[in-house]
Amino acid sequence: MTDPTAVSGPARQKIDTSVPHSARIWNYWLGGKDNYPVDEQAGDAYSAVFPGITTVARSSRAFLGRTITHLVTEAGIRQFLDIGTGLPTVDNTHEVAQRIAPEAKIVYADHDPLVLAHARALLTSTPEGTTAYIDADLTDPDHILSVAAKTLDLTRPTALILSNILGHIADHDRARAIVARLMDGLPSGSHLSVNDGSRGVDADYEQAQDAYNETGAIPYFLRPVDQIAAFFDGLELLDPGVVSVPFWRPDPASPAPQPIGEHGGLARKP
Repeated sequence: MTDPTAVSGPARQKIDTSVPHSARIWNYWLGGKDNYPVDEQAGDAYSAVFPGITTVARSSRAFLGRTITHLVTEAGIRQFLDIGTGLPTVDNTHEVAQRIAPEAKIVYADHDPLVLAHARALLTSTPEGTTAYIDADLTDPDHILSVAAKTLDLTRPTALILSNILGHIADHDRARAIVARLMDGLPSGSHLSVNDGSRGVDADYEQAQDAYNETGAIPYFLRPVDQIAAFFDGLELLDPGVVSVPFWRPDPASPAPQPIGEHGGLARKP
């Protein structure tokens, strides 16, 4: 089990509480407490324009849980690299994976100082497994792979999790290049899980997000569905493909899914 006091990365940065931050706002929408008044104000202003944002946040979390469950139970994956993990809430990657396979190993990577401050909470693990944290930026995939290799055996199939993080990369070609570089560092049999906010489904969502991007906070760009699908180029996309996340293998006991502006999929590296 990883020492929960050990965090890889540069010295802790000062937490800026004067500007809203997407990880803290997302935590607020999910019902978490790891946020500040500025984040609550931004979250409330956003939901005033688009009340469905809490549904988007919770549907994204549910999609993550279903994909991880598939990866562990059906694909036999025991290693996970979760980049842009955000603040701990419920059913984090390691919790879902280790609930099914206690020996699973998980490496989280994020660069938000508040996430770093809560790394101790993230770095919990079953005795049989391992959980570690990298203080690193998505835009430096080589560094992420290098440090992750200290915990994970990157010669064995690994699941790369990119949940609501690629929208922070404005240039689509650059975002695709980052995903490709990360997958190049993983062997055959590895999987890629991506879900991100999408355009073309809900105009109110798009209006709220565009307004948020003008507040001075770190922007997040909704993408057309075909651009989200392009992240899986060269991989074997699993059924049902790239879909609005409530439609990705929904729980039969749940209410009938409704489309939202959040699309995702899961694919295998041949």
